[in-house]
Amino acid sequence: MSSATVFGVCGAVVIGLGLYGLITSPQPLRKIVAFNLVGSGTFLIFGVVARRGAVAGLGSDPAPQALVITGIVVAFSATALAVALLLRFFQATGSATLRASAPPSTASDTSPG
Repeated sequence: MSSATVFGVCGAVVIGLGLYGLITSPQPLRKIVAFNLVGSGTFLIFGVVARRGAVAGLGSDPAPQALVITGIVVAFSATALAVALLLRFFQATGSATLRASAPPSTASDTSPG
């Protein structure tokens, strides 16, 4: 098994873990971390594909490397914005979960009378 295959499989596993975290976790901070895992796995796979092309004799193209670096910078800034919004949400509501509160009971509103 070549190193490119190992890195490709690791990237796929990281993407799978991130998708699992996005689907199953109701906490926003965990969703942010899971979304970062998906992005990191994508960057890893993209880097492996670019490296395999260079090893196969297609030439050393710096564009995939530049796209991965740009993607990392954009992901970092998006994460910082998401965490800042989450902190603001926590300050405003006192809760950092996305679960809906229990609906108000309508039995007390319909009193006979």
